[in-house]
Amino acid sequence: MTSYSILREKISKKKAVICVIGLGYVGLPLVEAFAESGFFVYGYDTSLVKINKLNKGEKYIVDVSEKSVLNLIKDKKFIPTNDSSVIAFSDVIIICVPTPLRKVKLPDVSFVRQAASVISKNLRTGQLIVLESTSYPMTTRDVVLPQLKKSGLVPEKDFFLCFSPERVNPADKKYPLTRIPKVVGGLSKQSTVLSKNLYSKIIKKIFSVSSPEVAEASKLLENTFRLINIALINEFAILADKLGISIWEVIEAAKTKPFGFMPFYPGPGIGGHCIPTDPLYLSWKAKKIGFKTKMIDLAAQLNRLMPQFVVDRVLKRISKEKEPTVLLIGVTYKKDVKDLREAPAIDIIEIFQKRGIKVKYYDPLIPFLKIGSVDLKSAALSKSSLNQADCTLIVTDHSSLDYKFILKHARFVFDARNVYKGKKADNLEVL
Repeated sequence: MTSYSILREKISKKKAVICVIGLGYVGLPLVEAFAESGFFVYGYDTSLVKINKLNKGEKYIVDVSEKSVLNLIKDKKFIPTNDSSVIAFSDVIIICVPTPLRKVKLPDVSFVRQAASVISKNLRTGQLIVLESTSYPMTTRDVVLPQLKKSGLVPEKDFFLCFSPERVNPADKKYPLTRIPKVVGGLSKQSTVLSKNLYSKIIKKIFSVSSPEVAEASKLLENTFRLINIALINEFAILADKLGISIWEVIEAAKTKPFGFMPFYPGPGIGGHCIPTDPLYLSWKAKKIGFKTKMIDLAAQLNRLMPQFVVDRVLKRISKEKEPTVLLIGVTYKKDVKDLREAPAIDIIEIFQKRGIKVKYYDPLIPFLKIGSVDLKSAALSKSSLNQADCTLIVTDHSSLDYKFILKHARFVFDARNVYKGKKADNLEVL
């Protein structure tokens, strides 16, 4: 039997050992899904802190429960480790490492390259490597493949390589990982078939494409679509403010059309690991081949203006106050998710501080903030803290917060998330 047929049979019978590299928002839910479906899974991460937390059952990912992890470890279906030698004992290796932007907004694929290098040192005949980390088209072929070739093994004969974009949406109970269709694109038909067979064990709908490049580009199209439409509605929100009308009422009216319209909503800025970064990967790649992505660049630029727009709106109401104080409610990039990546709250705080405005914040998920020039501890959410602030600014609409309490005791509330939908109050202003 060939290495392909042996691996295909292992996957079919769930005898393939899986190693997930990177135990974050993408990797850990993937570990859980495969382990619960009957596979044995190694979870490899260089962070000993994460490994220790998993072994203790301490939660750090919203979509995976402590009980679930501990049960999988106890039943010997999952072993978290920082020992890279487990890669050699695995049949399938899935790369789920971060792909952030550098400070100068250039792609940083160093984590992907490092993961591929570690795999190469442990690579053996009969393994499938899948990259899930979002990146620019050709990353699988130009970054991962050269590292794997250093092993001396022949691609698509000794080992197999595929790209399958992650589609994790943290805290989304309606669409968990297992209910979101999966795209797979291998270097060859064999890699694609192996990956399709693998993911079909945990996900019902698998869509195969002709190459890793198509799969990579599909992920970037998804998030570029969102980036551009969010930018459009943010620009419309700025215009609506100047026209003296409610952008929220405009959206509700437009939503009544049963075709040709999809609602997007304005906000204080965009954050997270996808929308603010992924389209810029595509923009960077386009420049490399002599093409300028005008819409992407303009959308990214407009979205970056939103923190300043929110600050300016607030200052119109408190600019006459002496030594005013602003209390931010919520600082994570998304409701109910303990994640500060690209969070617009950080930009808002920095802008206020540069204007000489005293800033406090309250977030039940973030006890302290120490990012860049921001160094703060979460304040108490009390009658006195609300009453003492000249403005209470709702940046992240966590579900656990008592918004009636906030509005009742705050001197002035600026709602950047429309939590007070349709409500009228003298001390309330909505984005």
